[in-house]
Amino acid sequence: MLKLGLPSKGRLMDQCFDWFGARGLALSRTGSDREYAAIAAAAEVEPVLLSAAEIPRELAAGRIHLGVTGSDLVQDRLADWQGQVLELAPMGFGQADLVLAVPAAWTDVETLDDLDAVAAAFRAAHGFRLRIATKYHRLVRDFLRAHEVADYQLVDSQGATEGTIRNLTAEAIADITSSGETLRANHLRVLTDGLILESQATLYAARAADWTPDDRAAYRTLAARLGVMSHPY
Repeated sequence: MLKLGLPSKGRLMDQCFDWFGARGLALSRTGSDREYAAIAAAAEVEPVLLSAAEIPRELAAGRIHLGVTGSDLVQDRLADWQGQVLELAPMGFGQADLVLAVPAAWTDVETLDDLDAVAAAFRAAHGFRLRIATKYHRLVRDFLRAHEVADYQLVDSQGATEGTIRNLTAEAIADITSSGETLRANHLRVLTDGLILESQATLYAARAADWTPDDRAAYRTLAARLGVMSHPY
């Protein structure tokens, strides 16, 4: 039986159910709202409800065959992510940008080059590196390295990242945004070249899963229904 990892609650779960339903695979919750269980109309598919952040790990471990989560989470949580999962289908919802933002009051900081210069001056003035709050450590570190930004440190933030500057625990942030309203409400501004990743909900296949002959046959049937790659394994 194919194990399909899906977000366990909220709008993202509802959009997943709608996406699969529109392609002929009806999904529904079972039990109470507090019970993380679901059922698929197709007997060969077993939905597994997980937090979106858990799904990359479960895919990499091969404990689920397929999973839906944000491309930002996959690329940040999995080193060599393309060697561990196969992208089957961007799903057209859950869009958000991972961006690098600074205080709006920093009127002379528009680009990454400006940030690099400010970071060097900040360290000279304060004796420690400019702090960037984020939960996307791998993506942000790789992005800044590629653009030769130095003299910074990443500080972990698992929630309310936009508030870290006001709380004096960071000088800049890297976070997901959809409309930019939360950034503006917190007097933050995205650098002109500060787009790190455009993310959306995406269907992935696990390379490490135990793809039995029955699983492969079930997947081919499902792939034809969904209009995705017929041989992911």
